Amino acid sequence: MSAQNVIAIHPAADLGCTDVNLASVLKERGQREVFCGLTGIIWLHRKIQDAFFLVVGSRTCAHLIQSAAGVMIFAEPRFATAIIDERDLAGLADCNEELDRVVTRLLDRRPEIKLLFLVGSCPSEVIKLDLSRAAMRLSQRFMPKVRLLNYSGSGIETTFTQGEDACLAAMVPVLPTTTEQAPAALLVVGALADVVEDQFARTFAQLGIQGVRFFPPRNSADLPAVGPNTVFLLAQPFLADTARALEARGATRLSAPFPLGSEGTTQWLQAAATRFNVPTVVFDAVTAPGRQRAATALARLRPQLEGKRVFFFPDSQLEIPIARFLSRELGMQLIEVGTPYLHRQHLSEELAMLPAGTLLSEGQHVENQLDRCRAARPDIVVCGLGLANPLEAEGMTTKWAIELVFTPIHGYDQAADLAELFARPLLRRLKIGGISKSPPKAELLEA
Repeated sequence: MSAQNVIAIHPAADLGCTDVNLASVLKERGQREVFCGLTGIIWLHRKIQDAFFLVVGSRTCAHLIQSAAGVMIFAEPRFATAIIDERDLAGLADCNEELDRVVTRLLDRRPEIKLLFLVGSCPSEVIKLDLSRAAMRLSQRFMPKVRLLNYSGSGIETTFTQGEDACLAAMVPVLPTTTEQAPAALLVVGALADVVEDQFARTFAQLGIQGVRFFPPRNSADLPAVGPNTVFLLAQPFLADTARALEARGATRLSAPFPLGSEGTTQWLQAAATRFNVPTVVFDAVTAPGRQRAATALARLRPQLEGKRVFFFPDSQLEIPIARFLSRELGMQLIEVGTPYLHRQHLSEELAMLPAGTLLSEGQHVENQLDRCRAARPDIVVCGLGLANPLEAEGMTTKWAIELVFTPIHGYDQAADLAELFARPLLRRLKIGGISKSPPKAELLEA
C-alpha cells in the first residue's frame, strides 16, 4: 500500500460500523477503474419512455453506449451521440450551430420525443461547450412540445451510477410545486424496474398509503409535484445530488436502509409506515407474505453462500447495502467493502448493520486494492468488467458489478435473484474446476 495515497486508516473498533468508528474507513486516491456516468443512459432511456438522450461526445462515447446497451443494429433506441470531430476541436465549425442542426434533425425524425437530454461527456467538458445554455436556448425554441434539459455524464466528473443522479437532479427544478393545502405525500426516488415499481406500489396501497409517486416517472408528462409536504424514500444509494435538490425544494428524506433483501425491504417500508401512522398490526399483516417468500427462497441459497468470503471493488455505490444483505441474510464474510463515495448520512442505517471490524474503503487506488485482493484470495470478487477477466485468469471467481444495476434486485420477490447473482459464479467455478480435473486412467478404463 502506498502511504502517500492513504488519507486515513485506523483499526476498526469492535462496535459495528457506526458513526463512532468511521475513522476506520480507508480513503484512497489514485488510479480508478470504473465506467463513466454515460452508462446510466442504458437503464434511464428504458425507464422514461418518451425521453431521448443525446450525448455530445466522441466516437469512443458512442461505442461505449452502443456496446454496453447491446442494441441490435436494426433497433431504434432512444439515445444517440452527436460526434465532436476534428473540425469542432479545431474551431473550424461553430459547435452550437452544429448542435442546433443535429437537435432539429433529430426532433423532425422522432416526433414522439417529449423530453430531450443533452448529456455532457469528457470531450464536451474539455472544450468547454456550455450545454446548459444550449438546453435553455433550444427549450425556448421547441417548448411546449419538447422540453430540453442538460446534465453531465463525463467521466471527469462522474462515475457509473452518478449519471442517474445527475439526470434526476437536472429534472428536479422542473417538477411542479405542491399546494400548501395538499396532504403529505410519499415520493420514491430512484429508477426501478417496472415490475419492482408495481410491487412497491401495491404494497404501499395495501398499507393504506395513498398517492405514492415514483421518480423518475415512466412518462415525462407525469412529473410528480414536490414541496414542503413531500416526504421521500431513496430507492438507490447513489442519489446524493438528487436528494439535496429535493430538500432544497422543501421535501424531507425518510432515513432507512435500502430495499435490498428481506431485512432491508422491511425496514425501508417501515420508515414510510411510521411516517404515515400505519398500525403495526396492519404493517405486519401486509408484509408477512413477502417476508415469508423471501425467507423460503433465501433458505435454499444460504448453504451455497454461507461462510464464503467476498471482496468488493468500488464501482456502483450499491456495495454497502449489498454487503449488509450478504452478511446478515446469507452468512457471507466481508473481506473488504469498497465504494466510490461513502455518503455517511444516507448510509447511516446500513453502516450500523455491518459486522464489527468490516474494512470499508472509499475512493480507489486500483493497484493497492488489487494487492489486497490477491493477498486475501476471497471466494468471490465483485468488480468492474475491466478487472473481471484478469482476475478470472488468476483463478478468482468474479461478479460483474454492472449486473447489480441492470438486474431487478429490490424488494422481497427479488431477494433470491440478488442472492443467485452471487451463487451462480461460485457454482460455475465449481463445475469448471470439476471438468478441468482429469480422472485417473483406471476410472477411464472402467467407464
